[in-house]
This record gives sequence, structure tokens and C-alpha cells, in this order.
Amino acid sequence: MLARYIAQRIWQLIPVLILVSIAVFLIVRIIPGDPVLVMLGIDPEERVRISDEQYQVLQHQLGFDRPIYVQYFNWLSNIVQGDLGLSLRSRRPIFEIILERYPATIYLAITALLTGLAIAIPTGVIAAIRQNTKADYAAMGFALWGIAMPNFWLALMLIVLFSLKLGWLPSIGYASPLDDPFRFLQHACLPAIVMGTDLAAPLTRYIRAEMLEQLKQDYVRTAWAKGMPSRIVVVKHALKNSLIAAVTVVGLQTARLLGGSTIIETVFSWPGVGRLLIEGIYSRDYPIVQGSVLIIAVTYVFINLFVDIVYKWLDPRIKLE
Repeated sequence: MLARYIAQRIWQLIPVLILVSIAVFLIVRIIPGDPVLVMLGIDPEERVRISDEQYQVLQHQLGFDRPIYVQYFNWLSNIVQGDLGLSLRSRRPIFEIILERYPATIYLAITALLTGLAIAIPTGVIAAIRQNTKADYAAMGFALWGIAMPNFWLALMLIVLFSLKLGWLPSIGYASPLDDPFRFLQHACLPAIVMGTDLAAPLTRYIRAEMLEQLKQDYVRTAWAKGMPSRIVVVKHALKNSLIAAVTVVGLQTARLLGGSTIIETVFSWPGVGRLLIEGIYSRDYPIVQGSVLIIAVTYVFINLFVDIVYKWLDPRIKLE
């Protein structure tokens, strides 16, 4: 049953991915700049440095002299074969470049996810079981502050405080956790706090609201009446059912983290997919931008599929259709 459902969902995702690829292809073409001149490292004002014949030869080699729909189908056919094309600047395979950058994004996303969950779950639970107390007001104040606060502002403030003023943590750089775990945590601490806070803010509100709803249910009241320990009632019964609604928030936020938080990776010079996308936009490197956005979109789509499966695990009453 589960395998059949997954197969059906993947089949349904094909039209979505095709529409995403069309949108990515067309939007990238709107970016100002001439990819031929970008590949040559020539500014538009210096166009006279190459002849029209040379320009047309390069344009033909890159396929930019063909109709837009021909360019799209050629690009799509290459993608189906696992070829995302070559970078206009480095002339390296896009898939190889993304493969180099994606581990850094994954490591940061996992760290940020764990940070966000470590903040949101206890904060939301405490706010629910202590409703209308100072703890509840403080938790909701944190949630509203986290939702309203721009990520880049918090990132800059943390850099000023912990890097420039106190000198405790580095503001830029990266180290693989496989090579040096301690150095990785040093570099990942600030961006993980920023991204974890962004995840924890809405998640805290969801968990609090769902916990309040579950605590009013008859099965919880029965557990209290039987004299079961508070920890068992809250964690094993109320919290597990509360997580069903929170899974959606966690899933979407995780997809965004894995897709690459472009702003945070740029601020902290983190060598992930998000920063690669920004670099591709700045350099007018069409294949880099197309490949990065496509990978991010595919990540979103399959994380949503994973969330649906987790729903079934958390609540067997949910039918997979």
C-alpha cells in the first residue's frame, strides 16, 4: 500500500517538475546580461573587443542562437540524462559543482534543524501546560519576535556581538564535520542559530496550539484520572499527537534549509547551494542558476512527499490515497 502510494505521488510530481523547469528556464532568461560576454569575461561596454563573427560562433556553440523552445527542449533532454550542462565561467559540469556544494548545505541544515527543534518543542510544550502565565507570554513573545525579525538583521547582530565585540566565534568560513567537528561547530554556530530561530518561531506557536487542543481531549483527562505521571501524559500522549500538525511546518522549513538559505549562506560566506545560486546570478551564469534552482525545487517537492509519509507513521488513522 505504501509503495503504491509513493509510486502514485512520484508520477503526479512529474507535471509539477516540468512546470518548474519551464519557469526556471524562462525566468533565468530575464536576467540582464549577455552570457557570451560573461564567458569571455568582457563587460558589455567592451563589446567591440570581439568581432561579430567571433561573437556569432560562440553564440552558436552555446546554443543561444536557436529558438527559445529549442533551447528548452535541449536543456530538458540533457537533464533527463543527468546532464545539467557546463558553467559558462569555469566550463565545469554543473552537477559536479552542485555536488561539491550540497554537503555544506546539508550539514548546516541538519544543525539548524536540530537547533530549531531544541528550542521549539520544549518552549511550545511549556507554554501550553502553563497557559496564561509569564512562561506562556514569554514563549509567544519569542515566537512573534522570531517571525517578524529579518534573518539578515539577526545574522549581522550576532556577527557584531559574538565575532567583533566578544571574539568568541568566527563570522565567516567553513570546515567539514567529517574532518574537524569542533571547527565545524564553531563556524556553523551563528548561521545555525539564525536559521534555527527562523524555524523555531512558527513551530513554537503550532506546538502550543496543538498541545492545548490535545490536553482538552478525553484520553488525556482519562490518563490524568488514572494517576499516570505528568511526564508520560504530556510526552507520550499529548505531544506525539501534537506533532502531526507541526510536521508540515518542519517539513517545509527543512525543505527550505536543504534548498539553501541564500541570504544566510551569503552573509556568513558559507559554501553551499544558496551561495552558489547568488554567485551564478551575479556572474550571469545561466546553467549554474538553472541547475541550482532546479535542485532546490526538487528538494521541496520530495520533502513534501516525505512529510506525507511521516503523517501516516504518526497517525495510522490517516489513509494514503
